Amino acid sequence: MDHIFDENQPIYLQIKQRICAHILRGDYKPGEKLPGIVETAMQYNVNHNTIQRVYQELIRDGIAVSRRGEGTFVTEDVKVLKTMEKELQTYALDSFIQEMVRLGYKENDLATIVEEYIKAQREKARKD
Repeated sequence: MDHIFDENQPIYLQIKQRICAHILRGDYKPGEKLPGIVETAMQYNVNHNTIQRVYQELIRDGIAVSRRGEGTFVTEDVKVLKTMEKELQTYALDSFIQEMVRLGYKENDLATIVEEYIKAQREKARKD
């Protein structure tokens, strides 16, 4: 799979966010082993040192734990995972709002724009 990275943000942070999104979606469950460093490096088509840094960051943030000789596992600490979820929400919303404001939309209008979009998507899904 081709992974496209944003030039304005370090690749390791983008991969970290993607792994966190996998955890949030339940692709990697609490207590589950994360794929090995080499396997993940091949998946994202990056150097294994980049993935080593990603895993170190996940461990530092408490999102993952390392078990000597076994690998890296998603934490089972629900509080840490809830904090991660909130941080991902905030990041996504900040990015969205900044881009919409950059495009000239007023912050006060964003809720209406989002509501109209969701309504249109639901209508489209019903027709399909």
